[in-house]
Amino acid sequence: MSLAYLLILIVSLGAMVLLDRRFRLFFWLDARRATAVLAIGVVFLLLWDLSGIGLGIFYRGETELMTGVQLAPELPLEELLFLTFLCYLTMNAVHGTERMLHRGRRT
Repeated sequence: MSLAYLLILIVSLGAMVLLDRRFRLFFWLDARRATAVLAIGVVFLLLWDLSGIGLGIFYRGETELMTGVQLAPELPLEELLFLTFLCYLTMNAVHGTERMLHRGRRT
């Protein structure tokens, strides 16, 4: 059992929080709405994963970099953190891009 991948995901999530805080992109822009958007995104992707697992399309690959903790059959703990990171990254990227495009139109 290894914590390497889990720690990488936690550090990456921390970086998203720092970017968000510094540039007020997502949670620091509107925490209530950001919580709802992030939760909906993670739930959607989890349901997508569970559907793929149920159909035999997705499966957990064997690697020594993961903890081995399973939330459900073929659904490792790290997947939940990865999906959270993916949604957070996407929303930071969307808001950051919108801000840059808006700033470019003003000049």
